Amino acid sequence: MNSIEEKPIKQASFLDALIPITVLVCLLGAAVYLFGDNSSSGPNQIALLFATFTAALIGLKNGYTWKKLEQAMIEGITLSLGAIIILLMVGALIGTWLLSGTVPTLIYYGLQIINPSWFYAASCLICGIVAMSIGSSWTTAATIGVALLGVATGLGLEQVVTAGAVISGAYFGDKLSPLSETTNLAPAVAGADLFDHIHHMLWTTVPSFIIALIIFIFMGFNAGGSAEAGRIEEIVNLLEQNFNIGFEMLVPLVVLLFLAIRKMPAFPAISIGAVLGAVWAMLFQSDLISSQIDASQGQIIGYFKLVWTTFFDGFSIDTGDEKMDSLLSGGGMAGMLTTTWLIMTALMFGAIMEKTGLLDMFVKSILKIAKSTGSLITATIATCIGTNAVAADQYIAIVVPGRMFKEEYEKRGLKPVNLSRTLEDGGTITSPLIPWNTCGAYMQSVLLINPFDYALYAFFNLINPLLAVIYAYLGIKILRITPKHAKPSTVE
Repeated sequence: MNSIEEKPIKQASFLDALIPITVLVCLLGAAVYLFGDNSSSGPNQIALLFATFTAALIGLKNGYTWKKLEQAMIEGITLSLGAIIILLMVGALIGTWLLSGTVPTLIYYGLQIINPSWFYAASCLICGIVAMSIGSSWTTAATIGVALLGVATGLGLEQVVTAGAVISGAYFGDKLSPLSETTNLAPAVAGADLFDHIHHMLWTTVPSFIIALIIFIFMGFNAGGSAEAGRIEEIVNLLEQNFNIGFEMLVPLVVLLFLAIRKMPAFPAISIGAVLGAVWAMLFQSDLISSQIDASQGQIIGYFKLVWTTFFDGFSIDTGDEKMDSLLSGGGMAGMLTTTWLIMTALMFGAIMEKTGLLDMFVKSILKIAKSTGSLITATIATCIGTNAVAADQYIAIVVPGRMFKEEYEKRGLKPVNLSRTLEDGGTITSPLIPWNTCGAYMQSVLLINPFDYALYAFFNLINPLLAVIYAYLGIKILRITPKHAKPSTVE
């Protein structure tokens, strides 16, 4: 080993931890100011890279070798590979489901069934039920969520509010589903039983969801007069002219939901859904495909080439209506590459911050001022939100704060379910509100709406952490134990 490798590692200071965070915040702010909604298409990634380099320089100053820092970045990216392959396959699924008529059929029936006055609340509730059934907010948003945004367009309703309703419902259901990865991860980190954890979450989650539904109902009734009957009829006619519409087109969706309920892993389940969409397109949308193929090499080869293209480049259509073309076009793995880039750079930054102890320094500083149970739970939620922003991944935002606060909860005689619930209240549901977080980036790539825009309307995701803080300070459903060496409870 050379002398550089043998250099002792200095403990990071609070100033060390503050510098890369300040660089990141300033650069992300500049990206939004200069590039607006396009900031996630490259500017945010560059901001994250420069913040990563800043954190790496501080690590080098404190004695870390470049080899160790590079290994940390590689490991950070490795954590995202599962999400990335799912993300790419979701792109393929959206493309084939547009071509097969699955999404257009959902839009078609949604326009005829859902009343505009109840639409926002219904969207939230439907996504909640589906996500609870399959345990995946991502799959719910990519399937039901995409269709509901199409229905909103037809009904003349706000897409950003609809996206907020979709996110609210999807994360409510995901949070309470025993099939959800985060719902299993939080109690595992905190040392709690899964079903005790879910039961304890009901106290903050259900009231937050009810309040969100009430707000959506109120907004829906105020927006109910915006739907234009003529426009709905026009959209319905365009769908009928360009696609074969029927309940059989929903088979790929039913199969996907069935596979998810049967606990098949996300990647193979979504892959089967995408392939089934392609098969359904060839079986039921022959007229549409015939109008789009290049038949110079033969009809069969033209069919095959178009479907293949849909997997990697998505589907596009020209109906003569610009808004409908935008609505019915999209998907493809290529459309997810910018999001993949964002996820990789975000996790590189988070990995460097954790490896060099900069993230841990923040938590230690917080614990110095968290004297009461209320302030401890508030600090945990704040740390989860901060980790979502800094480490850019909901799993890290559960594992890292959980690992750091677990001993403190035990010392103060708090049951593990208090920590596990707080990790979800602060970590799981705030992740889609941050554009460079893996969840926020994913939702933007699927719903095509910036998280900064829909975050104002993701009422469940905003209310739940606030309600958890109120419960903490009022001592509502804060369960205690009296371990042998537990410190006396601090007055709240």
